[in-house]
Amino acid sequence: MSLLRQIQDAAIDSSIDLPTLLRKCKVLAVRLGNDDFNRWIDSELAGYDDTDDLPEYRIFGVNSKGHFSGPFGSGLRNADIPLSCFPEDFREILGHSYFTQPIAAIASLVGDEKSGTLQEPWNPDLVAHFGQKIYQNMVCMQAWKVIPTSALVAALDTVRTRILNFALEIEAQNPAAGEAMANEKPVPQETVQHIFNTYITGDVQNLASGSTNFAQHAKQQKNVDHELFAKLLDAIATANLSRPLQVELGGAVEELRATNGTAAFKEKYHRFMGIVADHMQVLGPVVAPFLAPLAMLAT
Repeated sequence: MSLLRQIQDAAIDSSIDLPTLLRKCKVLAVRLGNDDFNRWIDSELAGYDDTDDLPEYRIFGVNSKGHFSGPFGSGLRNADIPLSCFPEDFREILGHSYFTQPIAAIASLVGDEKSGTLQEPWNPDLVAHFGQKIYQNMVCMQAWKVIPTSALVAALDTVRTRILNFALEIEAQNPAAGEAMANEKPVPQETVQHIFNTYITGDVQNLASGSTNFAQHAKQQKNVDHELFAKLLDAIATANLSRPLQVELGGAVEELRATNGTAAFKEKYHRFMGIVADHMQVLGPVVAPFLAPLAMLAT
């Protein structure tokens, strides 16, 4: 089995842990000769050094709770802490949690936690500074951010989906790219960079300097209209698919067309990709030409 197919299968199979999947990607990154893809893999495996470098899927919006002590033995436990109590400069950091840990550590947190939430303690200096400014006549003794484990699960799933999309598009360019020899260029570097920016970082503007054709291509993708969905539906209709699968996938495309340009599009896109992932061997060749413009619309 080719390396690209191994990566695709591992991305779909949740029983294969993400570090193993990322190490397979590491081999692919070296064979493709793409430094950005290589650095992203290293950061996911080893963790990020700076919160400024974090992808958006590692930053979670959170609420905070705390224990408070008042006069005559009064107090509050697990009380919500409203952000409106704090100056504007502090609301961003208190309203978000930034996960720089290696992806294996995040997966471990998800596996070990049974309550559905995680706690990130506040910096003691913040507790001391603002402790008397939250509830009248009470002092905050302890405070923490409440992080739903579902957010971490979604982050892990995002990594799998981005890898899957990347591997599918590389395969569409050259099915043998994963077996390239040293110093070989199985896919033009500008193409690899464009695919990386589209599927991994979601930043289609970050294209190789001087690459006019790709800049034009990105611009065209931003203006994709309903013709894209019509062509995709035609491809599904003419493919040798079972009737139930044809109906299910066609319905998902109709939902994409109906929500194009709205906030609901991204959710429908994930549903569409889930169907594709469940039937990868059958649907991969059918939808591969349409994955890049669809991903552009979802960013």
